[in-house]
Amino acid sequence: MSLYRHCLMKSMNYMKVSRSDFSRLLHRMSALRCRSFSSLISSRTSFDLGRSPARDSSPNKDYYYITTPIFYVNAAPHIGHLYSAVIADCLHRYKQMRGFTSKFSTGTDEHGLKIQQAADAAGKDPLSFCTEVSEKFKSLFQSSQISYTDYIRTTGEQHRRAVEHFWTVLYDKGFIYKGAYEGWYSTPDESFLTESQVADSKDKNGKPIKVSLESGHQVEWMKEENYMFRLSEFRPALLQWLRENPRAVRPTKFYNIALQWLQEDLPDLSVSRQRDRLQWGIPVPGDPGQTIYVWLDALVNYLTVAGYPEGHSQWWLAARHVVGKDILKFHAIYWPAFLMAAGVPLPQAIYVHSHWTVSGQKMSKSLGNVVDPLERSQQYTADGLRYFLLRQGVLDTDCDYYDDKVIKLLNSELADTLGGLLNRCTAPSINPEQIYPSFCGLCFPTEYVRGSPERRAVPEDYRLVESVSRLSAEVEHHFENLQIYKALETVSHCVRQTNGFFQRHAPWKLDRNNPQDRRWLDTVLHVALECLRVYGTLLQPVVPMTADMLLSRLSVEPSRRGWEDLNFLTRYQGENCPFEGRTLGPDTGILFSRLDRTEKAECKPKKSKKVK
Repeated sequence: MSLYRHCLMKSMNYMKVSRSDFSRLLHRMSALRCRSFSSLISSRTSFDLGRSPARDSSPNKDYYYITTPIFYVNAAPHIGHLYSAVIADCLHRYKQMRGFTSKFSTGTDEHGLKIQQAADAAGKDPLSFCTEVSEKFKSLFQSSQISYTDYIRTTGEQHRRAVEHFWTVLYDKGFIYKGAYEGWYSTPDESFLTESQVADSKDKNGKPIKVSLESGHQVEWMKEENYMFRLSEFRPALLQWLRENPRAVRPTKFYNIALQWLQEDLPDLSVSRQRDRLQWGIPVPGDPGQTIYVWLDALVNYLTVAGYPEGHSQWWLAARHVVGKDILKFHAIYWPAFLMAAGVPLPQAIYVHSHWTVSGQKMSKSLGNVVDPLERSQQYTADGLRYFLLRQGVLDTDCDYYDDKVIKLLNSELADTLGGLLNRCTAPSINPEQIYPSFCGLCFPTEYVRGSPERRAVPEDYRLVESVSRLSAEVEHHFENLQIYKALETVSHCVRQTNGFFQRHAPWKLDRNNPQDRRWLDTVLHVALECLRVYGTLLQPVVPMTADMLLSRLSVEPSRRGWEDLNFLTRYQGENCPFEGRTLGPDTGILFSRLDRTEKAECKPKKSKKVK
C-alpha cells in the first residue's frame, strides 16, 4: 500500500486536493478496499479526481482529444503510417459531427540513435534530415485530407520544455535513480530487452547473432551507467488499472496481451543513454553527460500538445491514443507507469490496430514491396485510398493489401453503386426540373395495405425505409466500437437496397404526363435522394471530398450536415422536409470515376506459407 499512498499523494498534489481531503479519501479507500489510485486518476469517480483543476473550467464531457503515434523519421512514410492517421482522422471528424470540440494530434518523432545513424548515412545534419522527412509526412497527410489540428515535432522548443519538466517531476519524486544497465538493446526498435525476449539467429553471412523475438531485429549487448525508472514498482498498479478498466485498451485482443505481459515481473527500465553514444536527443536536466531515452521523450508529446505542464487538463482528460500493435507495450505498460509516477491521469483509452501485409507478405524494404501511400492516393484518389483502408481494415487482424483488391472495391462501392445511384437520380431525363421532388403519402403510406388504389410501394420498399431509418444508430454503434469497416459495410448494404428500389420501380418507364405516374415518379426520386442525403452525411468522416460533392449536388448546405440532421424521410412520418422542392446543386461531374486495372494490379497475390 506504500506505493499506492505515495502515488495517490502525488495525484492529490496535481489535482490540488487539500491534505485534509486527502486523509479522508485515504481512509475511505481503506474501508472500501476496492479502489486503486490508478482507477481514481484515470476516470471520473465520486471523488472527482478526474475533474479538471480550477484553471481549466470548461466542461470536459464535450471535449475529445485523439492522437496518432508520432512517426519515426528514419524513413519515408508507408501505408501503415497513413492507416493510423486515417483511423484517427475518421474518429476526429465523427466526434465533430456529434458536436464535440475535438483536438487531433499527429507529428514526427525526431530523436534517437536510428535518426543519428540515418542522418550520418545521408551525409546531413540531424535536424535538416528530420525536417526533410517530416515534411514528407506532412505532405502525405495534407494530400490525404488528414484534418489534424496539431502537428508536433519532438525537436520543437515547447516539447523540450515539457519533457524536461516531466523528467524533473519523476526524478524529484524518487522514481528515477542513477544506476548501471547491462543487457540487450535493439537500435531499430529503440528498445531494451530481457534475456527471454531475444533468440539466437544468423545474419546474411551466417554469423551467429541475437535477435528480438518480437521484431526480428538484431540486438547488441550494452553495458553503461545511466538513469533507471522504477517500473518494477508499478506492476500491481498497472494490473489493477487494466482489470478495473477493461475498455482502457481496445480491441479486447490487445487488452489481453497487455494483461499477459503483467503476469511476469517488470524489470526497471533504463531511461537514458550516455551522451557520448547518443548525442541526438534531449539532455538529462542537470546531467549533460546523459540523453533522455527516446521513448520517454516521444511519449510526452501527447502531453505537450495538450498544453503540459500548465493548462492541459481540459484536453488531457479526454485523451485517446491510436497506435499500431508493434508499440503496444510502450503505450499500455511504460506510458501509464510514467503517468502514474508523475501524478498525471491516464488516457481514456488506447486504440490498437494491426498491420498491413502486401499480397500476403510482410512489408519490407528488402522484399521491395513497401506501398507508397502518396503514390497510391494519387492513383486511386485520397478518398479512394481512405475508403479502402477503413473498409478493409480490421483492427485486431492483419489485413492484406494488393492493388487489384483496391480497384475492385472502389469500382464496386463508390463508382458503380453510390455514384451510379446519384447519376440516375439526378439525370435530366429522369429529373428534368433538377429539383428535390415532392413525396406523396398516398403512393407510399406508412402501412402496407393491400388493394389501396393509390399505393405503389411494395413490401421490399418498407424494408428499405426500415434499414435506412436505423442506419445512423448502427453506424454510431460501430464507430463507437472502433468497427469502422462494419459501419461502411452497413452503409454499402443500404446503398445496394436503394439501387434495387430504383431499379424495381423503373422511373424512366413512368409517364410524366399521367398525374398518378408523376406523383409516384416524384416519390421514388424523393425517397432515393433522401437515402443519398443520409449516406453522404454518414460518409463524411471517411470520404470527406466525395461526401461534400454528393451533398452539394443535393443542395444540402454545410449547416445541415451534422448528426442531428440525419432525420430520414420526414414526409413519410407526416412532418415537413426542409429539402423538398428546392433546386439541386450544380452538376460538377462524376462522383467517383471508375478505375482501370493496370498490368501490375492484375497480379494475384500468392498464398504465403505458414511460418512454423
